[in-house]
Amino acid sequence: MTLALVIISSLILGGIDQIIKYFVFENLTRNGSVDVIPNLLSLVYVENRGVAFGMFQNMQWLFSVFTVVIIGVFIFIILKRYFSGKLFYISSALIIGGGIGNLIDRLFRGFVIDYLQLSFFSPVCNFADYCVTIGAALFIISMFMSDKKVKQDE
Repeated sequence: MTLALVIISSLILGGIDQIIKYFVFENLTRNGSVDVIPNLLSLVYVENRGVAFGMFQNMQWLFSVFTVVIIGVFIFIILKRYFSGKLFYISSALIIGGGIGNLIDRLFRGFVIDYLQLSFFSPVCNFADYCVTIGAALFIISMFMSDKKVKQDE
């Protein structure tokens, strides 16, 4: 049941990301940028052909494979019950959902659509990026809070 809930949540998050990117693509490609909250948050259309901060340009196949592997690892960990707890499952859903959102872009567009720019953080990111980032932070916290250690093969 837990895996099903994580997968459903991940698909919802990936879907939200794709819906936002659809509207961004339809509206911002022609209009440039839009200040949502002046001096804090802008929507800016960027085609990111790399990863975080635009590094490693034009290696979409590598990042696509890496994303699929990471998603597989999290599903495996959930199935084998190496870790558990609400925080771990939430972090897993965020990481998988964000991965799915950006994976869809890489596979079908050849680039990831970024659009969120904060005045105090110059790189342009997207909803999926923030899901992965928050999920990774929560995953680390869940590992420190976990009283269950990784199973050792006997």
